Amino acid sequence: MSDDMTATMIRSNQRFALRGLVPWLVFAAVLLILPFIFTDGFSFTLMNAIGINIVFALSYNMLLGQGGMLSFGHAVFFGLGSYAAMHAMIAIDDASYAGEGFWAHVPVVAMPLIGMIGGGLVALVLGWPFCRRAGTAFAMITLGLGEMIAAAGQMFPSVFGGEAGIYGNRMVGPQWFGLELAQAADVYWFIAFWTFAGVLAMWAFTRTPLGRMSNAVRDNADRLQFIGYQPRNIRFLVFIASCSFGGLAGGMAAVNYEIITPESLGLIPSGLALLMAAVGGLGVFYGPIVGAVLVTLMNSLLSDYSDASILYVGLIFLSIVMFAPRGLAGGLEHIRAAYREGSLARRLPGWFGGAVAVLLIALGLIIVIEMLFAGHGGGDTVNVFGIQFQAGGATGWLAGVAALVVGVLVMRATRKNREVNA
Repeated sequence: MSDDMTATMIRSNQRFALRGLVPWLVFAAVLLILPFIFTDGFSFTLMNAIGINIVFALSYNMLLGQGGMLSFGHAVFFGLGSYAAMHAMIAIDDASYAGEGFWAHVPVVAMPLIGMIGGGLVALVLGWPFCRRAGTAFAMITLGLGEMIAAAGQMFPSVFGGEAGIYGNRMVGPQWFGLELAQAADVYWFIAFWTFAGVLAMWAFTRTPLGRMSNAVRDNADRLQFIGYQPRNIRFLVFIASCSFGGLAGGMAAVNYEIITPESLGLIPSGLALLMAAVGGLGVFYGPIVGAVLVTLMNSLLSDYSDASILYVGLIFLSIVMFAPRGLAGGLEHIRAAYREGSLARRLPGWFGGAVAVLLIALGLIIVIEMLFAGHGGGDTVNVFGIQFQAGGATGWLAGVAALVVGVLVMRATRKNREVNA
């Protein structure tokens, strides 16, 4: 009897291990297939930016999503990791002419590790006094840190290069795995490797005792202290780990762009990390990955279709924070949980009605915003998803208002169904 139970447990553990391996195999397959589908230079540039932002957003999620520490200065560690990697690339370039010395034997493909060490060391120095406080106080401290370091970037040109920043050359030093990093495809494989490694390492962190205790600090710091763990120590260690991975993303960016400026240390990149994590979903590990892909695509592609691209990004962020605080991945997990419980068929009509209402409201807002921008910019026509409206006519305004009104009515009509089946 005991032998049968042991065999059953072994088979169950094997199925569980295989089920956990599937997402990583899919992730690796996607990274391997993408460069054969999208082969032009712009696609490689976009995919490289997405890979960097995935690591950056996940590193921020370690602070806010797992540790409950809202930070407005996370870009400091991303930027300082970039600067550390860039100075290392310059040292490799100088040493390659002499052919001797430590840096002559360091490959450029290892620059993310230099960035990771740089970000981690800065966090080690600054984190202990900062992590004494949590909540709003910690957020304000990191906001001040970000502005202070960004200002220092203008004051110390020998380190930060002033407004122009500093430049590097990624095609120097010893070559590993045949990557010259001269072509966009070579840079993609470099980014893909470090993206996969960084995501895997951050996922592994969530499975460690420290990762579990970071969730406990987020949920109830007083209870954690009651059982003998100091919340400040846990926050400090999580802060170091998060900033180290932020520096890893910075090292990837240094190699990809071959330039770094003090702007990368300021509030805007920190806000970008918050935006990507919140849009994707702070409570789900893969949420920041979804957010990084979506926000990077919007920032890169929307400007080709609309002058109001930045406004749309802001509206999406506000909408998700107000109406879907769990983010896109949180919504997917909600649907997945309903499917497991067998209640998906009962809940689906209400969710579908809500989705239709959101689409109608979004369509109405897009038409109204584009009409406003066309009137301000002096354009003759407005093109919304292939539909032409005269900028000075009433048809566009009527269509936008009608879509908004119908969307609100559908939302109100399906609200009761969603509340009853919640």
